[in-house]
Amino acid sequence: MNSAEPVRFLKGHGTENDFVIIPDPDGTLELPPSAVARLCDRRAGIGGDGLLHVVRSAAHPEARAMAGEAEWFMDYRNADGSIAEMCGNGVRVFARYLERAGLAGAGDLAVATRAGVRRVHLAKNGDVTVHMGAARLPAGADPSVTVTVGERSWPARNVNMGNPHAVAFVDDLDHAGDLLTAPAVAPADAYPEGTNVEFVVDRGPRHVALRVHERGAGETRSCGTGACAVMVAAARRDGLDPAADGAPATYTVDVPGGRLVITERADGGIEMTGPAVILAEGTLDPDWFAASPGD
Repeated sequence: MNSAEPVRFLKGHGTENDFVIIPDPDGTLELPPSAVARLCDRRAGIGGDGLLHVVRSAAHPEARAMAGEAEWFMDYRNADGSIAEMCGNGVRVFARYLERAGLAGAGDLAVATRAGVRRVHLAKNGDVTVHMGAARLPAGADPSVTVTVGERSWPARNVNMGNPHAVAFVDDLDHAGDLLTAPAVAPADAYPEGTNVEFVVDRGPRHVALRVHERGAGETRSCGTGACAVMVAAARRDGLDPAADGAPATYTVDVPGGRLVITERADGGIEMTGPAVILAEGTLDPDWFAASPGD
């Protein structure tokens, strides 16, 4: 990495799923995995579950084709530096940053992601709603995968929200263990690039709670795409399929860091509503930012 000038950063969270935000409109910064991991380190860096690299779509090779629909591209990275297709809480925080920076106003905007363009609504009450697209449920018998922690195993539903999820309904969220390491998921070929794993309990009618192990980040306080996957899995378990029934379904999903409201519309599209907060901003020391991990 090479940076002569101090690099701006912000820190934000959505239901305590927290992110380092790096504004880079023209896409001039180099952000190799090692640099992202250093920035997301909670002891030696800023600390976060992931990094939101804010780039104009026209300036990023992965987003240029979407520039006509969305001016801004969310170049999302996991805390270990790996690339992720999508982050639901991240999109809300990304949109909040654009509003704070004067690059978007209250109302509707579009954000380009590796999972496609996502439509976002910034409400005046502070909530942010993201149109997350439709869930994809791989064909085959349900449940199609098994999740194992220690001596316990559960059937799980394979749900894709632009990124992969394995959703397991359990009797007690403590059964997920410490989630310091990724739960075992079988068969391995169901998720060739790894998966997020959600453990879910019921709290009431159309009201569930989850814990999640995020691919590349470990257990996090919230996962937006995971909450959407959980809502879809719970609805199917409960015999609800809005695209087939012609009626929308809404579930409240509690995460360790707060609460999200997820609606699956009759057209199959999913909307996620929740808070997004920017809590700090500053500059990175250019020498630290440019240093290699071994320096």
